[in-house]
Amino acid sequence: MKIVTKIVLTAGLVAAALGLVSCEKKQVLKLYSWTYYTPTDVVEAFEKEFDCKVVVTEYDSNETMFNKLVNGGAKSFDIVVPSQDYVSIMKAKGMLQPIVQEKFTNRSKINPKIIEKMTFDPDMTYAVPYYFGAAGISVNKTKATAAYERTWNIFADPQFKNHASMMDDYREVIGDALAYQGHSVSTTNDAELAAAVSLLKNDWLPNLVKFDAEGFGKDFARGDLWLCQGYAEVIYGEVPEADWDKTIDFFIPETGGPSYLDSMCILKDSKCPELATEFINFIHRPENYAKFLDFFRFPCFVNLEAEQYMTSTPMYPASALENCELKNDIGDYLEKYYEQWEKVRISE
Repeated sequence: MKIVTKIVLTAGLVAAALGLVSCEKKQVLKLYSWTYYTPTDVVEAFEKEFDCKVVVTEYDSNETMFNKLVNGGAKSFDIVVPSQDYVSIMKAKGMLQPIVQEKFTNRSKINPKIIEKMTFDPDMTYAVPYYFGAAGISVNKTKATAAYERTWNIFADPQFKNHASMMDDYREVIGDALAYQGHSVSTTNDAELAAAVSLLKNDWLPNLVKFDAEGFGKDFARGDLWLCQGYAEVIYGEVPEADWDKTIDFFIPETGGPSYLDSMCILKDSKCPELATEFINFIHRPENYAKFLDFFRFPCFVNLEAEQYMTSTPMYPASALENCELKNDIGDYLEKYYEQWEKVRISE
């Protein structure tokens, strides 16, 4: 019995060792992305098809991501998903490597309207669009006492006084005022910036109870906020689905406003750039991209062929994004936005 047991144990240890060797030979793709931004079923399908392991690490802001990468974390990941301004910054700093174009066979699936907006990388050499979105306006229809204008100037409406909020994000809020006045959300014109801040400070701020980029969804769901600027997924995520139609009026003004384009990029020090490109290409198979859209109930704008595979109704139509403008990198002029924002916050 002892001899048999020893043989069995030895065989088991050998098998286990071989198993470990087998596991070690699997490529590991390390994805650094936004919180709750990659559907698990899509990741698992990729792992199965390419016989690899995908490790996902999450961040909550471009700043968090960037700071980690420049402070020693760049060699820890393969793919990162920055917004457009950070793609520009990371390209300039030599932090990205070109996409292996031969493996990016789903390139043709990308909406030409998105490519037009990609002035930061028009040939998708370093960045492949993941999602194009924008913050909008949510009105609690059960609280509004009168008709309201469906523009950014709704924040001047006194019926929402002390029950309104805007995001604690100066590019977003100042960008709304710029868009309402017909200017670029990335203007570097002093007079245009001053006029936008004047509108914000004198007409909108008196009705606001706070600037908030995190808790507005919960406050809206409780009925404390009747009007707020923010992302649709936050509002819809907090209000019970049975109450969506009677409670929420979400819209993006026809003038458009600030928007973002998160793109998948391969880091310069990636250990498996070809597998990284396979992952990017896999995401853009229309049936896979549809799962991403369904998961968040996002509109179909980046990969138009995915719409035929969608099973959910988006929170807002893709057409609402047509006039939205990317917040592009404005270099040192950003400091002027921040200075103006501080003056607004002091008045809060």
